[in-house]
Amino acid sequence: MSGPRLLIRDLALPIGGLVAGVIVTVAVCRLVLRAPDSDIQLLAVLLALSGSVSLVVALGVMRLAPAVGLAGLRARMVLAHLVVLLIAFINVLVTGVLMFNSSHDLGLLLLLLFFSATVSLSLAGVLSRQVVGALRELAEGARDVAGGRLGTRVRAEGADELAQLGQAFNTMAAKLEEADTMRREMEEARRHLIAAVSHDLRTPLASIRAMVEAIDDRVVTDPETIERYVGLIHGEVGRLSSLIDDLFELSQLDAGALRLQLEPGSLRDLLSDTLESLQPQAHARGLRLAGQVDSDLPPVVMDATRIQRVLYNLVQNAIRHTPPEGVIVLEAQEEPNTVRVDVVDSGEGVPPADLPHIFERFYRGEKSRARNQGGAGLGLAIAKGLVEAHGGRIWAQNVPGRGARFSFVLPKTA
Repeated sequence: MSGPRLLIRDLALPIGGLVAGVIVTVAVCRLVLRAPDSDIQLLAVLLALSGSVSLVVALGVMRLAPAVGLAGLRARMVLAHLVVLLIAFINVLVTGVLMFNSSHDLGLLLLLLFFSATVSLSLAGVLSRQVVGALRELAEGARDVAGGRLGTRVRAEGADELAQLGQAFNTMAAKLEEADTMRREMEEARRHLIAAVSHDLRTPLASIRAMVEAIDDRVVTDPETIERYVGLIHGEVGRLSSLIDDLFELSQLDAGALRLQLEPGSLRDLLSDTLESLQPQAHARGLRLAGQVDSDLPPVVMDATRIQRVLYNLVQNAIRHTPPEGVIVLEAQEEPNTVRVDVVDSGEGVPPADLPHIFERFYRGEKSRARNQGGAGLGLAIAKGLVEAHGGRIWAQNVPGRGARFSFVLPKTA
């Protein structure tokens, strides 16, 4: 804001106050005191002149205060009260001399004014100390936050503007602390992700390299072994390709760049396709794969390909962690506002210590997700991201006497 505008803004309120004061005083003299018109006119002129001079002097003093070493807020607040009191004292003195006939009344009035000034200055000192103390605490808190001590909080008692400022400061500090915690967690997750990806890439690459070098150096020469090595290499390449695809899908989920082709569809059909497609895998491990789906299951708005991926990931996870002769059941049922899908196995369940982390990427618990059981530790993380992208929710729990239950819900169509 430019200088002239600031000057106009500074003058507008005191000038308005002066005009209002003159009008109210004149009105009281006419209506209450029944003063003669000549006295009222003289009073109005005196008030206008003395008030104008007082305003000029007061504003000049306030603007010159920083130049004479009174830059502190507390000093300026006390000075403002003092200037106002001096102005009142001078106005009363001048007006009284011109309009009062009794020197006794004028002296008494000035004495009462002096008493009021003493009390007013005392209260101004108390108020300024409270205001400046609160501002100093805020300044110290701001320096602490700037220095990295994000747990800093200031007192914010009461409902005045200073308390609101303190509350806003505490809210800001809490948000900064939360953001810093999230940043640290993300940094830790990034380091963990890099380490896990490096391990999962290094292992198949080392295996491929060893087999290729064995064939290239003619360490292996018989056709059957070479054919077996080629098959193993093909499998490791497929594993690497699957890992890279999973990482790409996770990056899309994290960036919010995953585009869903949403349309009403039947989960019943997806469950049937999942059971049919994964029966060979379950049969190869000696498992029975079954389904229990409500006959009147309502449609949901979904990207069928993505939800099919969720079902595949959950069932394949169950296949990996269910012992031979076990049973895996896909269940689907309608709830008040959602459709719920459960994948229940008859394995050993998920260790309680692993349940809070089961959907974290690359997480493998002691039993539930050991590396020797296959999988890169991304399937459940992808399932969670896809379900949440549909506005749903996914969770895991142990079923006493049965094993683990992985469940998710999707909103029903309106």
